[in-house]
Amino acid sequence: MIHLQDIRKVFNAGKPNEFVAIEGVNLAIDSHGAIALKGPSGSGKTTLLSILGCMARPTSGRITLQEREITSLPERFLTEIRRETFGFIFQQFNLIKGITVLENVMLPAYPNAENHASLKKRAMDLLDLLNIGGKALAKVEWLSGGEAQRTAIARALINNPTIIIADEPTAHLDTHLSAEFMEIMRQLKQEGKTILLASHDPIVYESKVIDRIVEMRDGKVVSAGGGP
Repeated sequence: MIHLQDIRKVFNAGKPNEFVAIEGVNLAIDSHGAIALKGPSGSGKTTLLSILGCMARPTSGRITLQEREITSLPERFLTEIRRETFGFIFQQFNLIKGITVLENVMLPAYPNAENHASLKKRAMDLLDLLNIGGKALAKVEWLSGGEAQRTAIARALINNPTIIIADEPTAHLDTHLSAEFMEIMRQLKQEGKTILLASHDPIVYESKVIDRIVEMRDGKVVSAGGGP
């Protein structure tokens, strides 16, 4: 599904503060599994996750998504690929304050120009599925940590993506909520989604949900978990 070939990512190239975040990464990720990127802070796992999700371009190397080479595509095409293929769950949730839970969930689908009534119904169905439908009209700043996490998951699912990407998704959750998050990931994997997580939390990478662990250190993959 996703193939990375000799990926390198350099920040501030040619400057005194040049930093090589990713160096020579080759990785192949198949569909319908759950992969955890594991490594200490600064290992490059968040940067690699951003490249996998087409949120960042590599400095050099090739990315192939579903047998299509996408490395040098114009940004407008990458934006469309991100919207159709990926659902993102961020460490800080990135919910927009001042608007409701329902409005936050619907936001990523607005560029699709879908009928508002059908979009609203789909968003409500997702909130109900995640047992947070009763908070649909609440402002997001009123939510608990677990409720905010479920809102972020619903938002990630609104465009029915094939790949779910989550960066340190349990960083601000207690043990119970972290286990609850992984149970939701298990259900999504059962439905055929591909799950890509970056985490240094054992609750994540030791979970039975995870099929493969990719270990990183100093911007390099030191173990691909049995995959190429």
